[in-house]
Order: sequence, then C-alpha cells, then structure tokens
Amino acid sequence: MNEVEVLFEPEGIRVRVPAGTLLSKAAVLAGIAIDMPCGGKGGCGKCRVQIIGHAPDASAEDLKSFGAKDIEQGMRLACQTPVHMPMTVVVPHNSRLTETSQILGSAGGIHDVSEAQDPPIWKRYVRLNAPTLEDDRADIERLLDAIGPCEVRLEMARLLPGKLRKQGFRGTAVLSERYLLDFEEDNTEPECYGVAFDLGTTTLVGVLLDLATGREIASASRMNPQTQYGDDVLSRIQRARDESGGLEELHGIMRDALNAMIAELSEKASIRTERIYEATFAGNTTMQHFLACIPPNALGEIPFAPAFRRSLLFPASKIGMEIHPRGCVVVFPVIGGFVGGDTVAGILVTGIAEAAKPTLFVDIGTNGELVVKHGDILLSASTAAGPAFEGANIKHGMRAMSGAIEQIVLDGDVHYKVIGGAKPVGLCGSALIDITAELLRKGILSYHGLLLSGDELPADLPPRLLDRVIMGEDGPEFVVALESESGTGAPVTVTHRDFRSLQLGTGAIRTGIAILLKQAGLTPAELDRVYVAGAFGNYIRPHNAQRMGLLPFNVELPRVSFVGNTSLAGARRVATSRTARQRAEELAFLAKHVELSRDPNFQMEYMEAMFFPMEEPV
Repeated sequence: MNEVEVLFEPEGIRVRVPAGTLLSKAAVLAGIAIDMPCGGKGGCGKCRVQIIGHAPDASAEDLKSFGAKDIEQGMRLACQTPVHMPMTVVVPHNSRLTETSQILGSAGGIHDVSEAQDPPIWKRYVRLNAPTLEDDRADIERLLDAIGPCEVRLEMARLLPGKLRKQGFRGTAVLSERYLLDFEEDNTEPECYGVAFDLGTTTLVGVLLDLATGREIASASRMNPQTQYGDDVLSRIQRARDESGGLEELHGIMRDALNAMIAELSEKASIRTERIYEATFAGNTTMQHFLACIPPNALGEIPFAPAFRRSLLFPASKIGMEIHPRGCVVVFPVIGGFVGGDTVAGILVTGIAEAAKPTLFVDIGTNGELVVKHGDILLSASTAAGPAFEGANIKHGMRAMSGAIEQIVLDGDVHYKVIGGAKPVGLCGSALIDITAELLRKGILSYHGLLLSGDELPADLPPRLLDRVIMGEDGPEFVVALESESGTGAPVTVTHRDFRSLQLGTGAIRTGIAILLKQAGLTPAELDRVYVAGAFGNYIRPHNAQRMGLLPFNVELPRVSFVGNTSLAGARRVATSRTARQRAEELAFLAKHVELSRDPNFQMEYMEAMFFPMEEPV
C-alpha cells in the first residue's frame, strides 16, 4: 500500500498514512485534535489548515469557506482534503479542539446541597462470632443477622466464605439499597464514595462525593470526545446507525474519557477507585443512550422515541466503568424525545414542580430544553437551537476557550474582553449575543437580521464604529478586533451570514418558549421566575439576551436567575439520596412532553421569532 508522509506544524510531528487518507484522519494519528462541529461534512468551515508549498486543488466546500487569497495561500478544510503527496500542514490555534474551554461545573443561583440523610450506599463495620458446633448458622445468615436483611447475589455468595475466614469474621459490609456489594477487610466505614456526571453534548463534568455526608471532594471536566464526530446529536446518531461498529465507537470514546476523569478524581483525593461504589449520570437523551451502549436509532426518526424512560440501574462492569467491580451505574430517567435526564435534573434541583407561581426553566445549549410550570401544569420541550452559540457556522466563531472574545461593549468604539487575556482569534457564544444586541441598539443591524452598510447606516453613527463596517467577499461585515489586535493577523469580524445563523438558533428557543407559555395559558409578563441553566447560560448578559430575543422581553431582570449546571447538581443529589432518586423518577412522568412541531401555531410562531425584537426591553 502506497503511504504518504505528512508533517504537522508547529509540533513537528510526522505521520505516514495510506494515500487518499483525509488530513483530519492524519491529524488524529498525529495526536492533534481538530475542531469539526459538523462531523467532517465540510459544512462548518472550522477545521481550517494551511498547506505549505503545493496544495491540492480546492474542493467545493473549500471554495465556500475561503476567499481567493486564502485558497492561493494554501488554506483548506482538513475534513475535505485527501493526502496524495507529501505535505507540510500548519494547524492554527483556532482550528484545534482543546481542553481549555470554559466548562461550568457548579450550580449558580440554586441552593446546591446534596441530601445525605438516606444515601443509596452505606457501610457497616461488624465483628461476628466464628461458627461452632453450637452455632452452625450459614455464613450469609450469620452476616445478615448482624447487618439486617439484604440480597446476597451469587458472586458475593461465592466470595463471602473466604473473606470471612481470611478476615477473622471481622470487616466492613458495603450495602446498597438492594444488595450486599462487598465485605471489606478492616474498618473502611469512612471510605464510601460515589461519582456524579453531567453528560453534555459538548462537555463532560464530574465530581467525587463522600456518600456519607454528601460533600464534594474533587471535580474534573473535559471536552466530550464525541465532538470529533459532530457538535449536534443527529450527526452522532447517524454515525451510530449507518456505520459498522459506530455505536460501540461512540460509546467507547466517551466511556474512556469518563474513566480517565474517574482516575483524575481519585488521584486528586488520594483514594482508590475501588472505594467508589456508585456512578450517577444525567445528560440529554442521546448521550444517555450512548453511555449505556443502547442503539439511539429511533431518536433520529419521527416520532423520536427513546429506548427507555425510567432510570437505568446496572453493574458498572457492564459498560466497563472503572469503579468498584460490583459498583452500580445509575442513569437518569427521561421525559420523552430529546427531553432527557438533564432536564429532569433541572426540574429536581430548581424545585419548579413545587413552584406556587408561574415559572420558566431554560437550558441553553446546542439543544434548548424548556420547562413551564403553572398551577398543576408542567410542560417540557426540546428545541434544536443549533451549534451557532458554540461558534459553528459563524465565520470567526469558536468555543469558549483561550483567545475567544467573551464580552463586547460598544460606545464610541469597540471594547471587548478575551478569555485568558490572550490576543483575540474569534468570538464565543456570549460575545455573539453581546455584539448582536449592541449592533441592534446602534442601528447597524436591522431587526430583520440585515447588517447595514453605506447610506443605510444611521447618520449619527460615531466615526470609529462607522469605520468598522466593511464590505467582505460575501457582503457587509463588522470588525470587532482589528487586524493589528488579533492573534491571527487577520481581523475578527461578524458577517450578515453569521446573524442569519444566530437568528435560527434564537428563533428556535423563542418559538419553544412561546408555544409552551400559550399551552400553559400564560404570557411572559406573568412569569414570576425564569431559571436559565447550562454552562453557556451562566456567561451571558441577560439584558443583551433579552434585546436579541433569546430570553422573554417582558420579564424584569431581577426575576431572571442563572442557576448554572443543574444537570450536574441533579446527578449529585441522586447520588447521595434515595429520596431524590425516587423524586427524579416521579418528575419524569409528571412532566408532559410537548412536541413543538405538532402545535398548530408552530409555523406562525417560528416565522415571527425569526425577527429580532424591534425595540429595547422596557
């Protein structure tokens, strides 16, 4: 087989690959993770690389993503460029998938206290009398007489006789609410741990918990490695369904990442992984299917039916989770369709099911999850907000990582803040909301979503802002960071196409909110409380989110609470409380799943939501 050498810079890593291999695959072999939100379909334009010297002919997708000057300088999309000759490739910083993104691991505006009064796992140290002719009770009977009734499964029945005699009939019984997990040597009562995880489409966040007290001991986070197959869940569902071994591959890379996080947590706390007896997971419906290695095929087809609704409980060994060998995995119940365990967790920790006044819960991400509570009504829905707020389909969009502009203010000029204090290379979601709201206020962006230029611009526009409206290859652009300021040597801009992508994402969430409120018989002004959850939601400025229509207009800002990572907070509670676990199960069946597209007002609401609000919130 003919092999070709590829040199990746600036690392200086060389790999040899079969002729015809895509550059994106060669990069994986070189240990370089390239950001591909679209899953390698050439649609997002994020996997930009520069080929030094002679570059292959540009593909149709390259021509859509680059101007003539960039093409001439060897800029190509890694996912669309096959290797047929030796080449040197430079992978820019903003094309890389890094582990330095802002990942929110806490719950913000809620009282995030885990209940430890009734932990699902507990320990009891016992000293037993050895059998005698006068007391010849069976080993299992002898232990249960001391610790109380529980189920002893076959594996433990086989191990227990040897353990009792080796340990002199002394040791610590490890008990779950259902069965005997282990009988450990010496008194290990103080060492009883569990882990809780938020399974995000983009990020994974986990904490190590003391199950006796509910106290958090350590935390860890990283990018979900499945992002290499696309930012959206439908791309991953399609891969699992259509490619041989696709499901096992997607399950395996996420499981390996979770195991690496468990090892990291254990190292931080200086404990053995064998002392972790439970792993609890809350995530969207698709991620929970992938975790359990359950085919998600039906989620990619109307009516989007999940394979399970109730909680899943099974031995950790069934999916290769590296905790105690007889430890338990708990997967959250789902409400229906794409309204998954993360939404159940949000309902649980915010307590909106018990709210006496009208309440809205919004989890902003690639998918937007929505819940409305009014009287006895509890409605839930999911809407495809798309990956625009993660930077996909945005010319200079990027994830919230070092070099990303995260905050923008316009007065007579542009002022911005960059994550990590580095030179700017792009804009993350919070900055995209800021610039949209600010340009609407200045009259540079119309409520139709049109970026104005020339004589269309306001006559009183400050000169420094006027100078930042330029004409790009595809139409008007607004320069956020000048060429001299940026970390790439090129200006960081937003384009008229970028605002179209943002309109689509914002419109989807606005439509979902409008439909749920109408079905509950509410107007936005009647909402007593709006909870905004999710890692992304915690970094946005609410007045700007309202100005562009992402959050309801007629809600006073003091009534808007940012509650952080409620998915993780819910997983924590369920890990440390049997009562919370039962309540989560009840909430999943209490909430009614609303399929938004079936609402008779869907098309009208969506068309109206595609326009930005005409005026500033009062």
